[in-house]
Amino acid sequence: MKVLITGSDGFIGKNLRLYLIERKDIDVVCFTRSDEVSQLPELLKDVDYVFHLAGINRTVDQAEYMMGNTNLTKILCDAVGTVVSLTGKKVTVLYASSTQAACDNVYGSSKLGAEKLLIELRRIYDLPVYIFRLPNVFGKWCKQNYNSVVATFCHNIIRGLPIHIADPDSSITLAYIDDVIECFMRIMDGEDTRAGSNGFDIVAPLYTITVGELAQKIFSFKEGRSTLVVERVGTGLMRALYSTYISYLPVDLCTYSLKRHADARGSFVEMLKTRDSGQFSYFTAHPGVTRGGHYHHSKTEKFLVISGRARFKFKHMQTGQSYELITSGDVAQVVETIPGWAHDITNVGRDDLIVMLWANEIFDEDNPDTFTHSL
Repeated sequence: MKVLITGSDGFIGKNLRLYLIERKDIDVVCFTRSDEVSQLPELLKDVDYVFHLAGINRTVDQAEYMMGNTNLTKILCDAVGTVVSLTGKKVTVLYASSTQAACDNVYGSSKLGAEKLLIELRRIYDLPVYIFRLPNVFGKWCKQNYNSVVATFCHNIIRGLPIHIADPDSSITLAYIDDVIECFMRIMDGEDTRAGSNGFDIVAPLYTITVGELAQKIFSFKEGRSTLVVERVGTGLMRALYSTYISYLPVDLCTYSLKRHADARGSFVEMLKTRDSGQFSYFTAHPGVTRGGHYHHSKTEKFLVISGRARFKFKHMQTGQSYELITSGDVAQVVETIPGWAHDITNVGRDDLIVMLWANEIFDEDNPDTFTHSL
């Protein structure tokens, strides 16, 4: 399949292009601001699918909205019509419009004009035409201080720059770039031909959030480096926001230091804490050193020896039952501690022992649930 992307150097275009070039069955043709609109008929030769993403969404001269949205779409439609008339090929067009097309403003009117031209193209030539009225789309490579509050907040908060919030209670609807692209791809592959009730194609999921809440969540990502507490960033909006936030890190801020607690036994470093699923850390122990020597009432841990050789000893605090085991970094073996059992770990190797540790709760200095007991 040969695919033409107009606006291929824009935010959505860059992301779509990356997805498409990963596929061996697609040949991508690009149209950017540096190309002349007179080139469109030539670029459309042998094209099967057009992603029409080019447009103007912010400008000082409002006349540019009509030129960059309606007029450009008119030229594209004429070029597609010519190709169809000459070859009989059913070229498919997918257009990235905006929810602003339903609003009474110059930008919205220019997008609405483009929509009408594409609808007419579909009627005259009986072509597959998909029109998406996209809300605020966010994700990697979106331009800050332009037309995305998410991009601006991420860029500024990371760098310690101020952000401006006129009304923290105002609500915005967001779509994540990966969801948008995946929807486009399903349409292209014929896996999804559904349209919204108003006749426009829909992207899902959509997220609604207030501007104040959005800023708070992005600030929490930055604070996580000092508190070590990571938010619930594995699914949904938080996953998308966190991924976007990280994408705005300058390379000199891609690393940060942790507090290292060191003594004669070795070192201990906390790496990551969660609000409801415990924390991750690691420790080292010099040869012959024993660490631990305590029990917990409720806390439980998982140990994974990364390097070296360790002996784990356990003792039941009621029955006195005991056992021990030896494991090493040569095997991927997790050792779990059981509430009510005292335990310690001894480096029985010749080199330093390195052990990864997960505890099911964040360490609380006021209630450590850790009681010394020698084995």
